[in-house]
Formats: sequence, structure tokens, C-alpha cells
Amino acid sequence: MSVDLLCLGEPMLEFNQLPSDPDGRTLYLEGHGGDTANAAVAAARQGARVGYVTALGPDPAGDSFIALWAREGVDSTTVRRDPGRQTGVYFVFHGPQGHEFLHYRANSAAAAYAPEDLPEAAIAGARILFASGISQGISTSAADAVFAAFDLARRHGARLAYDTNYRPRLWPPSRARAVMEAAIAQADIVFPGEDDARAMLGLTEPDAILDHYLRLGPAIVVLKRGAGGADLATADRRLHIPAHPVAAVDATGAGDTFCGAFLARTLAGDTPEESARYANAAAALKCTGYGAVAPIPRPDAVRALLAGAPG
Repeated sequence: MSVDLLCLGEPMLEFNQLPSDPDGRTLYLEGHGGDTANAAVAAARQGARVGYVTALGPDPAGDSFIALWAREGVDSTTVRRDPGRQTGVYFVFHGPQGHEFLHYRANSAAAAYAPEDLPEAAIAGARILFASGISQGISTSAADAVFAAFDLARRHGARLAYDTNYRPRLWPPSRARAVMEAAIAQADIVFPGEDDARAMLGLTEPDAILDHYLRLGPAIVVLKRGAGGADLATADRRLHIPAHPVAAVDATGAGDTFCGAFLARTLAGDTPEESARYANAAAALKCTGYGAVAPIPRPDAVRALLAGAPG
């Protein structure tokens, strides 16, 4: 296995609520989700060489992910099939306040993943290793696996990237903050979410959030602000990137698309600003379709949107 970006986390089969049919029945679109899994596909669609590390059940949902990754060019040779556990499933509901999730992940194959399951050779060969708060929040063993993977990657010279992606149903904010910040202290690139910072830190001002995460040690912090765009910060520069106006119908996976696109463009040699502007456009386009994965755009569409954006 030889990839540039290796993502670690929890894939989940997705059922995304669609507008009701003429008889008023609720319809669901079957697809794929899981934050770092979405990011892996987003990066692959932008041309990066990507691999995924996780465990799946020996079930149709797991088979569906293996088939997805084969189509998308995501290397799945480091994906374990756990004969005693199942692949997680989640539902997405849409309402006046945006999208809401209902997850069925207890005792899933991904949640049982542990440090001893890690593929050291694959981690040693990656240029960037990417994980998230969800990667760690699903279980103690999964949290330990991320720390062990980060240690391995750092020893082999890889860069580390981390998305906070806080989920209150997984763990309380105090514990989530402690675990995430221990991981972020090792990371080179961090993608906090605006809502995550409000919940875990009690901070609302973008500059205060950026200051907080820069103090932990990352060289690059990109604050994802949803419809508010994004803010990029390094030790010597800050930049606000406005959101692109699009006909949005579903924001599921938009932040994951941002992360995957940013990392793909970073691997391609773009500057942090170029990567962030590209990722911001990719995330906007993802919101124009239902589902976390299917609407993730390819480079031609992203470049077209960027070409039409104000200077």
C-alpha cells in the first residue's frame, strides 16, 4: 500500500431524508457517511492518493463501503472485517434548524478498533495522517488507536491533521476537549468547527478560537464556519474566506469535504490560502445535493465556481 493521505475513523451507512413524496410518505436516500470516510472520498476526487483505516462488519453495509472505495480509488487494504460486529448506520433528518443525526453505532466494528489493529507499514508510508474527534469519541479503544497512530506517523515523518467534529451524544464537552486537545497538540493542521468551539470552549469570536488552537501547537488552523465561510490562521497571517452563495439543500458532510479537499490540495503543493479557498468552494458545492458523499464535487466544478467568485 502506498498512499499520500491516510484517514482513520468510522464509516457509517447513511439514510438521508428526502422531501416527502406526493402521498406524504417520508423517503430516504441510501448512501455513505462517516466524517473521515467522507473526507477520504473528497480527497480522492480531487486527485490525491488516499487510503482508509478502520474495521467493518461482514455485512452488506460493509460490502457497500468496500465497493464505494474501489469505485473512488480509495485504498481499502488496511480495512479489517470484524466477524463479530456490524457496520454502523445513521439517519439524517432535515428541519427548520438544519440537519440532525440519529446514529446506531454501539459496539460497531469501528468502535472496537484498537491500537493493536493499526497497520504500521501503511502509516509509515503516508505523508499525512488524518483523524477526528469522532474517530476518538466512539470508544476508549478507538481514542487510544488515534493516539497510537499519531505516534507512529510522527516517528516516520508524516504530518498530522485533525478535525474536532464534536458530537455531544458521544461524550461530554470537558472530556472531549481534553482528549481532542491532547491529539491537537501533536497535529500540524487542525480544522475546528465554530459550533464545536462554542460547545467545548465557550468561545464565539473567530479570533479567540484561532488563538486558542494556535497556542496548542499546530502550524495551520482552519476554522470551519458553515454558511459563514472559513477563517485561516498561521503564526504570521489570518484570512477570512467568505462562503459561496449556492442553492443548498443538505449540509451533511460539507465540513468533511472541506477537510478532504484542503488536504488534497496541500499534498498537491498549494499554499494554505490556496488550499483553503479551494476547500471552501468544494464544501459549498457539496451542499447542493443530498447525502454526504454523492454530491462531493470534482475539480472541474470547483475550479468553475472559483473562477466565478469575486476577486
